[in-house]
Amino acid sequence: MTADLHRLVYYSRNHVEGTDATLDREIGDILAKSQHNNRRDGITGALLFNAGCFAQVLEGPLGAVEAAFERIQQDERHGDVSLLALERIEARSFPNWAMGFVGASQHDAGRFDAIGSASGFDPARLDGEAIHSLLRDLAVEEEGIRH
Repeated sequence: MTADLHRLVYYSRNHVEGTDATLDREIGDILAKSQHNNRRDGITGALLFNAGCFAQVLEGPLGAVEAAFERIQQDERHGDVSLLALERIEARSFPNWAMGFVGASQHDAGRFDAIGSASGFDPARLDGEAIHSLLRDLAVEEEGIRH
């Protein structure tokens, strides 16, 4: 176990406005910057964007994870940022992903929508473990497709 390994799970609302092309560009920008910063800072994780919301798991050293979360909170593209979980962990769930993007397929969208519908898209009513499990399962499926 890494002594300082933590997992942070959050949920936020999309504040990107414009066309689908604008949204695709902004999501691409978020992913590119996250992957660069996360490689530098020893963070792994996965991001889900669907139905106007973001859900993300960040794993790594506590200080690095907290700094990344602070950047997210300051990013105007995210609104109503809600911390769902922050806990010490034994091992990473996303060891190969500096920042994976999951949930883009119709099948995955339906799985995420079920969680969103159950919570009424109220971040305070979502469970960090449910988001973590969903992203982990989607990442495993995605890695299986790639190999």
